[in-house]
Amino acid sequence: MRSAEFFVKCLENEGVHYIFGVPGEENIDVMDALLDSNIEFITTRHETGAAFMASAMGRLTGQPGVCLSTLGPGATNMVTGVATGNMDQTPMVAIVGQADMNRLHKESHQAYDLVSMYNPVTKWGARIPTPETISEIVRKAFKVAKDEKPGATLIEFPEDVAKAESEATSAALAIADNDEPMGTHESIQGAAELIKTAEFPVILVGNGVTRLHASEELVRFAEKIQAPVAETFMGKGAISWEHSLSLMTVGLSDKDYVSCVLDQADLILSIGYDMAEMPPTRWDPSGKIPVLHIDTKNAEVDASYRVVETLCGDIKKNLAALTEVVPKRDQAPEIIKKVRDRILEEFHSFAEDTHFPVKPQKIIHDLRTVMNPEDIALSDVGAHKMWMARMFHCYQPNTCLISNGLASMGVAVPGAIGAKLTHPDKKVVAVCGDGGFLMTGMELETAVRLNLSIVILIWRDNGYGLIEWKQRKAFQRTSHIEFGDPDFVKLAESFGAKGLRVERTEELQSILREALEHDGPVVVECPVDYSENMKLTKRLAQLDCDF
Repeated sequence: MRSAEFFVKCLENEGVHYIFGVPGEENIDVMDALLDSNIEFITTRHETGAAFMASAMGRLTGQPGVCLSTLGPGATNMVTGVATGNMDQTPMVAIVGQADMNRLHKESHQAYDLVSMYNPVTKWGARIPTPETISEIVRKAFKVAKDEKPGATLIEFPEDVAKAESEATSAALAIADNDEPMGTHESIQGAAELIKTAEFPVILVGNGVTRLHASEELVRFAEKIQAPVAETFMGKGAISWEHSLSLMTVGLSDKDYVSCVLDQADLILSIGYDMAEMPPTRWDPSGKIPVLHIDTKNAEVDASYRVVETLCGDIKKNLAALTEVVPKRDQAPEIIKKVRDRILEEFHSFAEDTHFPVKPQKIIHDLRTVMNPEDIALSDVGAHKMWMARMFHCYQPNTCLISNGLASMGVAVPGAIGAKLTHPDKKVVAVCGDGGFLMTGMELETAVRLNLSIVILIWRDNGYGLIEWKQRKAFQRTSHIEFGDPDFVKLAESFGAKGLRVERTEELQSILREALEHDGPVVVECPVDYSENMKLTKRLAQLDCDF
């Protein structure tokens, strides 16, 4: 058989169901081999979108998502999406075509050393030099992508190697996933002693808990020691927002309601926290609170992250073991309820707001109201992301996906496609700014072609709202952030999707319900009042925790 055919069999062996990408001349043999495979190829409109789709699928399944491009400009287009998956610790494998091996030693049309180019944004990458190495390279790419901490890997497949005959008689190598170890008896006892002597321990949860499905263990642990739980942007949903110990999300600013609790902590129980999301000074400006680090890897070095004990390895097992030996506490500190009451009061206070353009708080209130607990919201990057992180509260893990590692604009629409293919039974909403939508909005055609019932909610402010927010905070004026927008309703209709526009705040909730019930993609344009951004900044700066 051709090497390309054997390559596809290796992908099948890895359990690949979808590949997202753009065909090119240098990968035509792989594309042809896929016609005889049960793997479904999703043709996208841009390679970045393909990588964003693969990243979302990898994040939701825990299995590597796969994207594909040709060499040269196809491969360079895909870099941002691959870097996003890698920094968000999402398992994914990028496959790039390459020129014939006999061209790679010299200057040649469209040929770059793609393994070297991708090296800074992947965990591992390799070129397939001969047909005999295919099974090893494919197996290693998927293994490394999935190993903790997960990320992106690269396979470069030269055209002449893909065309060559393979003498392989069986599919790929056997799959044996690593079993993560757990902390030593001494470290578990040491951690328990730290918690026992702490007067006010606070749990900080990152994406490691949601990624490794350790929410049940987290809740049992928190309940036993009666410690409040604050979540990072990517840790949202690790504990339900309805739980009495949930402080919801930390990280929008140095000071927020959750800070009133963190400031009293004498021990931070950091579980699955990733510094790529936010620096430790965001939740501990002093950099002096001792940290119990619980994660699959040892802590990154940071002067403000003062680790005094580490539980390294399987988070689920370590939390379960620690819960068994840690002393039980009978009552949580009173301030937790007071802070929760403030957060919930703010959330519900916008239920009847009629101001137009619509305030961010009202958009989030109505969106949360119409979505089921198991439905999935994906936030793009912009001012709306800050509001989504702070106020879109979650009942379950992996129901609000925020890219907070690389944090690339344009991630939400392709991500929604990947999410809907992964969970066709759930409602999926991409929450975008008008800037982020227009960076990957061409993937709306992909959603229409696949007849995917996703909702794209565009917060329209005719500008780069997050940068305006930061400029006003720093300089009290703005610089070059305004732009014009198309008619998003007509744009949606031109793609074959349904377009809806919010023209009165009172109709927002009914429009969202209509969009969620529609069979097929829907774009909802909602004008937003971002004057609330600086109002929030000023209010938080004056926040008094004496309540």
